[in-house]
Formats: sequence, C-alpha cells, structure tokens
Amino acid sequence: MAWTLCTSGAAVLKAGANANSTISSSGAALLIWSNEAEGIICAETTRDWVTNYASVGANFKQALADAATAKIAINIINYDMSGYTSRSEAQTMLDVNKDIYNTAMKILKDKNTQTKMGLTG
Repeated sequence: MAWTLCTSGAAVLKAGANANSTISSSGAALLIWSNEAEGIICAETTRDWVTNYASVGANFKQALADAATAKIAINIINYDMSGYTSRSEAQTMLDVNKDIYNTAMKILKDKNTQTKMGLTG
C-alpha cells in the first residue's frame, strides 16, 4: 500500500498551516500513517478499497481520500501540537478531522454506497 487512497500533500493540507514541518515532510512517517489509514478504512468497511481502487468510480474516490487524509492529518497534529497558536486550535483541528473521518466512514460502510461505488458482493 503506497498512497493509493490519497496523496501526502492532501493529508498535510488537512493538518493545517501550523503543523510541524519536520513531520509533514517526513516521507517515512507519512507513508506509515498512509498505510495505517488505508488498512483501517478497509478493516472498518470490510472492503479492500486499495486492491479494488481501479473499480471505484472517479467521483467516489474522493470519499476514500477524504477519510484517509483526515486520518493521516490527525496523526500529524498529534505528533506535535506546539506549532499551533493554542492548544484549542490544535484540538479544533483534531475535532474537525475526526468529524470528517467519521462522516466518511459512515458513508463508506453502507453496503448500498459500496455497490454504487463499484464494489459488489
């Protein structure tokens, strides 16, 4: 699994302007978090989106990207909150990304949605 569901730039963007620049530019750390995000999305939805990515409609791929980038952004923010203007700003960023992830996962878990996205069975 190597950045199938989203790009690293999109994940860093969701972490916000004050995210730690060292971790935001660490290809190794971001790849680990990308793999973890892809794995948890597949596990929670009981669908292998990564293997079947080519079967997913172009517009539906954005729902997968939304979930993956939010999950990765949470890890980036959690890594070091000291760059944010306040603890409250960092917490708000975490809350927003958690909400994005949870909303996307609710949609992705729905079997009717999965069928419309191109996965069957």
